[in-house]
Amino acid sequence: MRHVIALDVGGTGMKAALAGPEGEVLHRARRATGRAQGPDAVVAGILDFAAELHAYGTEHFGTPAAAGVAVPGIVDEARGVAAYAANLGWRDVPLRDLLAERLGVPVALGHDVRTGGLAEGRVGAGRGADRFLFVALGTGIAGAIGVDGRVEAGAHGFAGEIGHIVVRPGGAPCPCGQRGCLERFASAAAVSEAWAAASGTPGADAADCAKAVDAGDPRALAVWRQAVDALADGLVTALTLLDPRTLIIGGGLAEAGETLFTPLREAIRSRITFQKQPPIVPAALGDSAGCLGAGLLAWDLLSSTDRSEVTP
Repeated sequence: MRHVIALDVGGTGMKAALAGPEGEVLHRARRATGRAQGPDAVVAGILDFAAELHAYGTEHFGTPAAAGVAVPGIVDEARGVAAYAANLGWRDVPLRDLLAERLGVPVALGHDVRTGGLAEGRVGAGRGADRFLFVALGTGIAGAIGVDGRVEAGAHGFAGEIGHIVVRPGGAPCPCGQRGCLERFASAAAVSEAWAAASGTPGADAADCAKAVDAGDPRALAVWRQAVDALADGLVTALTLLDPRTLIIGGGLAEAGETLFTPLREAIRSRITFQKQPPIVPAALGDSAGCLGAGLLAWDLLSSTDRSEVTP
């Protein structure tokens, strides 16, 4: 059966699948990323894992037709280079070429959030929308700009980095070098940090804060309101620039459900003037989005290759 390798590389673990042409999953696998052993070991682990998937696919379904790989950090998708990832410690890794040489099949390399956004836009919460914005609220904040079934990478691979819009000038320093970036106030990590300080409970996280909000704790309400207000400010800027048909919110903070979405919709509504507020919906695919998107990257690569071969 014709199929592709789909691999989603995270900071701590890798999720993989062999995917058929209609998105059917023929095989799933997981493996630790092994970042504690250093970036060279991470790259070697990715190559070995992909090779194992290739061997399994060949044995059970025939040789895989292509591979799609999603990785974190800064990704030069056009060159197939994993340019930088703070949590994996690598710089300028020619991962597409390394994988293609190891596997002997064409390989597509993508940014993890953009790849997850591609899946959400095509087969998840944004299905049917010609234009969407996907925003993941996790350890940081990043986005994917979807237009007519594809996700925009930008001229230099930075499109969608909404977490580094400055929403509080002069505010908390960000590792990117600016001060007051959105992700310093509205990411799951930022809410966890603020709630641990406000509650006096080391180790308390954003999920604990959401529960305290539901219980009416005034300290939690203050932390939550600060995060929602910052997020609304950043999203209104994005809506003004991009005018998406649908706004999809995912990541750990979105797991709070309507505790987040109800005040967020109202905060955005109170800020917009001429802009059209799109439906603001939760992501539908959970932690499978990156792997599904990697499979889509591989099928898109094959499709573009097929078209080029018949173009006069």
